[in-house]
Amino acid sequence: MDRKTLARIQRVRVLQAGLAQAGEVRARDTLASEAALSDRIAGLAAAVAPVRQESTAVSFAAAAHYRERLHRSALTAADRVAAAEKQAEAAAEAAREARRDQSAVEKLLVRAQAEAVMREMRALEDAPVFKPLSERLRHDPC
Repeated sequence: MDRKTLARIQRVRVLQAGLAQAGEVRARDTLASEAALSDRIAGLAAAVAPVRQESTAVSFAAAAHYRERLHRSALTAADRVAAAEKQAEAAAEAAREARRDQSAVEKLLVRAQAEAVMREMRALEDAPVFKPLSERLRHDPC
């Protein structure tokens, strides 16, 4: 491949690596958000846990209904956390692949530069030898 093509591929790989890193950061933020939501739901469920006090049947029924809804929300939040963990792992793997690709292209660029230098050195070695101008224009003494 020529130098321009490799440079263009490198620019694309750098952009892809940046996008992959941004995706990884977004996935980690989503995971943190989902984990925080799950913790909040668990805190609410603990706050509504039955306590020993004198209450009416209606308040017990309302608390039970509220606990049931919190339990369903907790299950949904746990599923969302698991999905966010999978997404974060996939994003991290994509970022690693993008970094590997970028590194491979950079190695190709370095190799291409070294080959170009070697070609130029061989061209200089194979070039005809020119005598300096002072040696070519010798005049006999007058």
